[in-house]
Amino acid sequence: MKFNEKTINREEIYRGKIVNLYVDEVILCNKKKAKREIVEHSGAVAILPILDKDRIFLIKQFRKPIENELVELPAGKLEKGEEPEECAIRELEEEIGYIPGKLEKLTSIYTSPGFANEIIHIYLASDLKKTKIKRDDDEFMDILEVDIDEAIRMIEDGRIIDAKTIVGILFYLQKDNLNKLS
Repeated sequence: MKFNEKTINREEIYRGKIVNLYVDEVILCNKKKAKREIVEHSGAVAILPILDKDRIFLIKQFRKPIENELVELPAGKLEKGEEPEECAIRELEEEIGYIPGKLEKLTSIYTSPGFANEIIHIYLASDLKKTKIKRDDDEFMDILEVDIDEAIRMIEDGRIIDAKTIVGILFYLQKDNLNKLS
């Protein structure tokens, strides 16, 4: 059986700079009606910048929705009409002051599909070239240089709890292990 929901009405609740909020009235596959609260987001990228086989850059920044600092991959929102690869290059330079000589897509993930359409495209950036940090006026973060084994320990002990960061690191490790088998 194929599951779907048909939207019969959409009410815009809020239109913002980062997200829009809608309440959709839908008909379910059993013909009953339901309401769905939906956060619309333009999408984002996250980048795993690798210095060499064993060292990566992460950032630490305060995240207001959880009232705490997180250790994360450099990341940012797609601008209107911007391709994910362009965004990855821009965000990497803005946040850590490097541009990649090579950019490889690892995967794409939906962050919270129960209520949001945000998709994050995760890239591996290598052959890094130092430039200048170009952060926005409202961005404050520390740059961390860690070896990949320490990053795994940070995931295991709860110092890294950000989903895109965990996925990016684990995809990189899985890719690295597959290459060793070839």
